Amino acid sequence: MKGWFIGISGMLLLLALPAGAEPERFRLDPVHTQIVFKVNHLGYSHAWGKFRIFEGEFTFDEDDWSQSAVEVTIETRGLDLANRRWNQEIRGEHFLDVEQFPEMRFVSTKVEKTGENTGLVTGDLTLLGETHPVTLELTLNKIGKNPLTNKLMAGFSATGELKRSDWGMTYLIPAAGDKVTLFLEAEGIREN
Repeated sequence: MKGWFIGISGMLLLLALPAGAEPERFRLDPVHTQIVFKVNHLGYSHAWGKFRIFEGEFTFDEDDWSQSAVEVTIETRGLDLANRRWNQEIRGEHFLDVEQFPEMRFVSTKVEKTGENTGLVTGDLTLLGETHPVTLELTLNKIGKNPLTNKLMAGFSATGELKRSDWGMTYLIPAAGDKVTLFLEAEGIREN
């Protein structure tokens, strides 16, 4: 009888101990998430563009960023350069070739914390049928309950660079720059 009591007590004690926090899963809010880029134009200025159609999710462990991950799918036809002719040109076969490659995809392979609220996220970007690594500098802006919806949200800013020629997109280099600078603002809503 005494052994049975000790066994039950031990099981109850184990159940009472914290099991370790699991990373929270968030769905990207398309209204408050922006995927923007700029490319040099003949050295005179930078052309800015935006991808308007995407979906994605991320997991985030505030205590251990290395347990976090992100996955985003972007519809290439959702490109917007605020000019109809340029939209058609960049969606065409010399650049994004949206008919043959309707999506690009980013899947993280590593997330690391570098400061109190900063980090690096490295992942594989698949574009035009090729996959290459990209690293983004990340800032955690805020994590907490949205006072309007009472849902847990997390918000990040990120920047990075890539060379479009790495994906075989060499048309008009150097007139249209090879380097593409990325700017991302992301808000995620915790999935229940």
